[in-house]
Amino acid sequence: MKSIPDFLIEKNIGKKIIAGADEAGRGPLCGPVVAGAVVFKKYEFNDMPFISDSKQMTEKQRDAAYDWITNNPDIIYGIGQCSATEIDEMNILQASLTAMTRAINALGIKPEYCLIDGNKMPKDIVGEPLVKGDAKSLSIAAASIIAKVTRDRIMKELSKQFPQYDWDKNAGYQTQQHLQAIDKYGINEHYRKTYRPVKERIEKNANQKCS
Repeated sequence: MKSIPDFLIEKNIGKKIIAGADEAGRGPLCGPVVAGAVVFKKYEFNDMPFISDSKQMTEKQRDAAYDWITNNPDIIYGIGQCSATEIDEMNILQASLTAMTRAINALGIKPEYCLIDGNKMPKDIVGEPLVKGDAKSLSIAAASIIAKVTRDRIMKELSKQFPQYDWDKNAGYQTQQHLQAIDKYGINEHYRKTYRPVKERIEKNANQKCS
């Protein structure tokens, strides 16, 4: 049975301004890693749509929840990201934590406490990490929706410039068709060059040029 997130953790913390933060896009071969941060000013809503771990929701459900979150005066949200270049420079874990810090800083208010999805805390952020937090805390679940929808939309926009890679369908994740497109069309600035399938192809092309 899947867990349905609620506000129990937030209520038990005893702070007024609590932010949930989560990221989307650790696994893809290209594009940014995007983080969302969400603060609920209150915990009682009559019109709340279905909100859960964004990965357990349909695209239609995520879009409806995203619209509700971003248009609700009782909810504050922030978005942060790290580019493919930054991911290569600092590694995906540090880039994810950095993106979450940027999302929290983009809230426009300073949270008293932050609930971070995962088992690591961003540097200089006060709060606690929660493993599978998006299945426990509604603040984190809402942040996961902000992150996921934002990233998917970024990849769809990039796909208009680079339609040959089908990023609007694969969101940059590794599929057989995506790898075939990389082999055919090469690698551009949006690829994470430290990720093994991309790195291997860069090294292979370099060796072929040298031979």
